[in-house]
Amino acid sequence: MDARTYRARRQELRRNVPHGAILFLGLDEAPRNYAANVYPFRQDSHFLYYAGISQPDVALLLTPDGAEIFFGPAADLDTIVWSGPLPSPAETAARAGVDHARDISQLPTAVADLRRSGAPILYLPPYRAAIAQKLAGLLGRPANEIAAGASLDLARAVARQRSVKSGEEVAEIEAALDVSAAMFRAARAAVRPGRVEAEIAGAMQAVALAQDCPQAFLPIVTVRGEVLHNNSYHRVMQAGDLLLIDYGAESRGGYSADITRVIPVAGRFDERQRAIYQVVLDAQLAVIAAASPRVTNRDLHFIAARKIAAGLKEIGLMRGDLEEAVQAGAHALFFPHGIGHMLGLDTHDIEDLGDIVGYPEGEARSTQFGLGFLRLARRLEPGFVVTDEPGVYFNPPLLDLWETEKRHAEFINYSAARQYLGFGGVRIEDDLLITADGCRVLGPGIPKAPAEIER
Repeated sequence: MDARTYRARRQELRRNVPHGAILFLGLDEAPRNYAANVYPFRQDSHFLYYAGISQPDVALLLTPDGAEIFFGPAADLDTIVWSGPLPSPAETAARAGVDHARDISQLPTAVADLRRSGAPILYLPPYRAAIAQKLAGLLGRPANEIAAGASLDLARAVARQRSVKSGEEVAEIEAALDVSAAMFRAARAAVRPGRVEAEIAGAMQAVALAQDCPQAFLPIVTVRGEVLHNNSYHRVMQAGDLLLIDYGAESRGGYSADITRVIPVAGRFDERQRAIYQVVLDAQLAVIAAASPRVTNRDLHFIAARKIAAGLKEIGLMRGDLEEAVQAGAHALFFPHGIGHMLGLDTHDIEDLGDIVGYPEGEARSTQFGLGFLRLARRLEPGFVVTDEPGVYFNPPLLDLWETEKRHAEFINYSAARQYLGFGGVRIEDDLLITADGCRVLGPGIPKAPAEIER
């Protein structure tokens, strides 16, 4: 993306938020265990969206009179020796289409001048304590008051703008999916009984590193797929296990892929595994068929929930009136999360702004178990990129608790469900672009039909 793209994005933001000064702070490097040993740097996504600048210790200020000022570090001898020469602030600003550049040391003075003029300083809620501390120093407020002082108008405008993806952004997501498809091929080739989960995670990471792409998030590579965010890789895979892989590469432009697939460690699904897998796949395909601007993402969630409940009733795990069961949330014993979320520069796109991105103004999340984890409930729009990721899981502590409480006993066959303890979980996930009349599954196509997986 070039300077014109970033300039146009900032101009649109200013049209939507015409008052006050807007301050974006880039992230700083974060020490891992001592100051000189830092985590791999990844810039704040809002800063990437409006400036495309991926270096630490930077800021962008949009003043009330329409000026744009980039603040960045000047190169010093130590930086040149240890990290190599950096472009000057003016050179960096030019790449983002920003006309004015200053040394980062001048940011406090610029903010102080605006405060003295009476101009409100608008900023987004910080998700790192270090940024809250920096804002506190610049604005002369206690750090514990910074989050409450964030601009709701700015957050809403940013969420609206970033929610609709341009063709360039979709291309970045598909570039990440191309790498992710190669990562899955490496995983399939490496899976066999007797190997450790970490070997599969390592084979996948090698593919991403070879493409100079980071992983978009800490991947899930586990035979204990009933734990939704299981990030340990120490287990030895056995014949009869299902290996659940939830992963995604990040493009060089910072855009995420998010894919989940399940591989039978023995190379073939057994009868029970195939039946549960097909229930999940049927739900996933039903969502793809229904996804469009005519529905909300909550509608898609319930389409998946009803499909899963029907499949589990056929297997003998659920019973009774399925519509009543779904409305009561009985299916959440097996499907305890939402159908999906926004995807873009963040894997859970724009969720640092809270439910502004996922829920219409005035609508709160449900308090019902399972439905309360639905991250995106609003009506879909052309240009949204969302994930479609139904699943079925057999979680022993959850089953024990619900059975003890006799929760939804009229809808759940607990004795049958107990026969599946140790099964793990199945989740199938693709990334969908909402179009004017439906949706398109993004990427090159990553195998998910049972026969394709086995082949």
